[in-house]
Amino acid sequence: MPRLVTRRREERGCGATGGPLFPGEPYCERTAGGRAAAARSPLPPRSAPSLPSPSHSLPSPPLPTPFPPPFPPSPSAAGGSHARRRRGGGGRAAVAAMVGPGALQRARRLCHWGPAVALAVVAVCSATAMADAALWYWPLDTAGGSVNFVMLLNWTVMILYNYFSAMFVGPGYVPLGWTPEKSQDCMYLQYCKVCQSYKAPRSHHCRKCNRCVMKMDHHCPWINNCCGYQNHASFTLFLLLAPLGCIHASFIFIMTMYTQLYNRISFGWSSVKIDMSAAKRDPHPIIPFGLSAFAASLFALGLALGTTIAVGMLFIIQMKVILTNKTSIESWIEEKAKDRIQYYQTGETFIFPYDMGSKWKNFRQVFTWSGIPEGDGLDWPVRDGCHQYSLTIEQLKQKADKRVRSVRYRAIEDYSGVCCPVTKGVKTFFTTPCTEEPRIALSKGDLILATRGLKHWMYGEKILISAADGGIRERGWFPRKCVEKYQYDSETDQPVDGEKKSK
Repeated sequence: MPRLVTRRREERGCGATGGPLFPGEPYCERTAGGRAAAARSPLPPRSAPSLPSPSHSLPSPPLPTPFPPPFPPSPSAAGGSHARRRRGGGGRAAVAAMVGPGALQRARRLCHWGPAVALAVVAVCSATAMADAALWYWPLDTAGGSVNFVMLLNWTVMILYNYFSAMFVGPGYVPLGWTPEKSQDCMYLQYCKVCQSYKAPRSHHCRKCNRCVMKMDHHCPWINNCCGYQNHASFTLFLLLAPLGCIHASFIFIMTMYTQLYNRISFGWSSVKIDMSAAKRDPHPIIPFGLSAFAASLFALGLALGTTIAVGMLFIIQMKVILTNKTSIESWIEEKAKDRIQYYQTGETFIFPYDMGSKWKNFRQVFTWSGIPEGDGLDWPVRDGCHQYSLTIEQLKQKADKRVRSVRYRAIEDYSGVCCPVTKGVKTFFTTPCTEEPRIALSKGDLILATRGLKHWMYGEKILISAADGGIRERGWFPRKCVEKYQYDSETDQPVDGEKKSK
């Protein structure tokens, strides 16, 4: 029976209390009582699974010892600059993306709840701050009021510019049908059946964008696009400017409400008269600060403070990504690499290849004077002792290990793929995974390879029986009660006698 080992308690092949993830299976040695047994008698080194070949029958790469056979050094690895530079990012690219050919098609990204909410927050905070400052707190006929108003307008322009740059310029995509320059390097790369191309180093396929994204960090719903190679700088600047602008706006809201309430309490609620001719003589505002203005300022203050905290935290996360030159996906891969090496006791030492050892060098790969990120999104500078495929080879090892640990199940009930199925029980309904990962529809008799799971839900990949299924993997969550363990002979891949009788 394949051994289940995953990364965390709910995803390590062990439940939250240390028990097995899948009922009826033995404990894994690395949890609960297995720890005590391992302390008494050390486990012998496990044999790591061999790497699988890509799906189009290329030769399998050898399982390398800390580093595979040497590769010709790239210009960046040798200390030079990249010869190829992609025309992505920068001000010209942002303007071209907004008004150039295909602008209407790119504008469809605005038709999503994320941009709608983000732009609404920017509009409410900006308009309310400008109105409060000009009408009640700092009139425009003073030098300070004019400077303050220009600063508020400048925040709005810079925020929107970087926001639309991140949205419309995009992260950069691996060209459809892309293959490495040297055909023998294909064995060190994963193959994407959707894009019909190899995945370049640091690229990953985005299910929402339906493309392989260069240096993908995550898919952001607020820009309805991925954060990656080309738009990482503009996205990070947006995350910086939005909290700064909201802090300025919050100051305006607080001071406006304080001064106006103080005046009303001190001089009476009806002391302000609307006199257009006395606007320059009387410091009182032309339009009285009424209840509706107070409610609008208070609401905008809540939005501004919430945006400052939430977006500010995202900015800190992205700065950590930039200074370490390690995306959130790559951090996850590195964590799994350490778990794999520790479990199989291979004696390897995994070194993340893209951290240049200097925060300034990592920073300069994203933020440049030209506004164009370094490189071309396909080849990357690496640190000493590594090469272009150090990370992709580790990914292949983890894919092979994942296949070894997966368990085959068979669907015994139909499942439509809805997010919260009412007919599958109350516990299943209320414990649906809070994630954007999809659900997969099941029909009775379908076979699924389960790789992780929760108490009432499991995640896996549907096994395609015929070529008519299209060859595209179908992965997602499904209720645990809809499946049962499928007993089969690993050599012949045929069901055992018990399974034949049950059928």
